[in-house]
Amino acid sequence: MNALSTAATAPAAASRVRVLVVEDSPVVRDFLTHILSLTPDLQVVGVAHDGEQAITMVREVRPDVITMDIHMPGMNGFEATRRIMETQATPIVIVSGSSTVGESVTAIRALAYGAVAIMPRPYGFGHPEFAESAARLVETVRLMAEVKVVRRWAQPGAKAGAGAAPRVSPAPVRADTRIVAIGASTGGPAAVVTILAALPKDLPFPVVLVQHICEGFTAGFAEWLGQTSGLPVHVAADGDVLLPGQVYVAPSGAHLGVSGSGRAQLSASPPENGVRPAVSHLFRSVATAFGRQAVAVLLTGMGRDGAEELKLIRDRGGLTIAQDRASSVIHGMPGEAIRLGGAVHVLAPEAIGALLRGLSGR
Repeated sequence: MNALSTAATAPAAASRVRVLVVEDSPVVRDFLTHILSLTPDLQVVGVAHDGEQAITMVREVRPDVITMDIHMPGMNGFEATRRIMETQATPIVIVSGSSTVGESVTAIRALAYGAVAIMPRPYGFGHPEFAESAARLVETVRLMAEVKVVRRWAQPGAKAGAGAAPRVSPAPVRADTRIVAIGASTGGPAAVVTILAALPKDLPFPVVLVQHICEGFTAGFAEWLGQTSGLPVHVAADGDVLLPGQVYVAPSGAHLGVSGSGRAQLSASPPENGVRPAVSHLFRSVATAFGRQAVAVLLTGMGRDGAEELKLIRDRGGLTIAQDRASSVIHGMPGEAIRLGGAVHVLAPEAIGALLRGLSGR
């Protein structure tokens, strides 16, 4: 029995997750509705064919979670996501049928406006990976329905310091900082771009980043980060020399580590905390290679990936920062790091960017 049919035969949950499907193609709309309706604890309570209708239906049917297409006539999914998060905040999962870098950049922009996840559309009936990809959609919708989102008031990606300067605890002098490592999961893209946009173009150290994101979207994510932050952003390749002022993103399906000589090291070793790339792998290598000359930042995300390793970096003299609860979409990863005593500072993204800018001497 495959994963999807197994889910379909599970006992019905006492309280079903209410799903709104937003998709302009009738064929795809029916396809997604069919997949979601096979699961007893999910209930499709409405379908919308464009962004305007989606906004209306959110008010009418009050879904727990929305699956959102991006490319639609009239109001597209990007604008609909922005409007929904400003008026009737609801967890939104972007379901993209596009695979090119340019197309995925548009979909990823929706993450900065409050969408909680992005994933490719499941394969069609008869495809050998249909059951697995459909099960991923079901599980993502189920998990994201539990995320407590809040209304979005400000434009994402604004440079730190554009308004009142963020209040930041005094940072220790780190003239010898050699690297900044950042780990993030659900809700991370908006936090990451806020931090990077605050950094000077002549940053005297490299930034290495693990962002949990669905396979196929890493290149688009890196492209979008570069466009919005103004810093050069690359998908890391094995052996890359990590240059000051440059950002290196872990590729899909490979762990990213660093060497003491300042090179990227990719690994196909087993997943850690259920993911590859893992923040834990990156932070552990940073602790080994750079010790007290490292700065590590753990941002919003589900689970505990990177929490113990943030404490390891702190124990070795490095400067460690965890995102605060109020600004986190999910406070799992940073919350666990704080509980373990791994964070020197607990800050919102704007203040993290200001602190890193201060460490750079700019």
